[in-house]
Amino acid sequence: MPDGGASGAACSSDDLIELLFFAYRDFVGDPDRILAQYGFGRAHHRVLHFVDRYPGLTIAELLDILRITKQSLNRVLKDLIEQGYIVQRTGTSDRRQRLLFCSGTGATLAAELTRVQARRLARALAMPGGAGGSPESFLLAMIEPDERAAVRRLMARRGQGVGEGVGPVGGEAGDALDGKILGQDAA
Repeated sequence: MPDGGASGAACSSDDLIELLFFAYRDFVGDPDRILAQYGFGRAHHRVLHFVDRYPGLTIAELLDILRITKQSLNRVLKDLIEQGYIVQRTGTSDRRQRLLFCSGTGATLAAELTRVQARRLARALAMPGGAGGSPESFLLAMIEPDERAAVRRLMARRGQGVGEGVGPVGGEAGDALDGKILGQDAA
């Protein structure tokens, strides 16, 4: 199958799920690299994203959106507040409420993270068949271009789905492939 193109056969649910894992890996990988420079992780990104998108969000609303425990949120929120990315204000109608807002620095970081993810989405949508194509084409387009062939080969090892007719990969080549896909050195 060409990059991002359909081979004519429908992609199975298992293949779509697998492609979604790889697309997600690369979709969050872009901001992960930026966040690491600040000592932050994905949990910080999620909090920053929603607080930036919904200024004045309450702690209770954020807990409901993220579906995490208050204890998990407190650790991440403490980091973001102490480092000046989020500010917390008391509610005007209910003084027990804590309203969350991004500081200027927080809004700038949130915009940078959104920009790299929007760029990946735009590239995927610009691929042939991206906007109106199959889910398979879109998910393949979300994966790093230099990783797509390795993903296809891995999936072809099961003898089905998103392959180019490539047979199973075994031995050292298969081990190297698995290491590359998992982001590890294959040596």
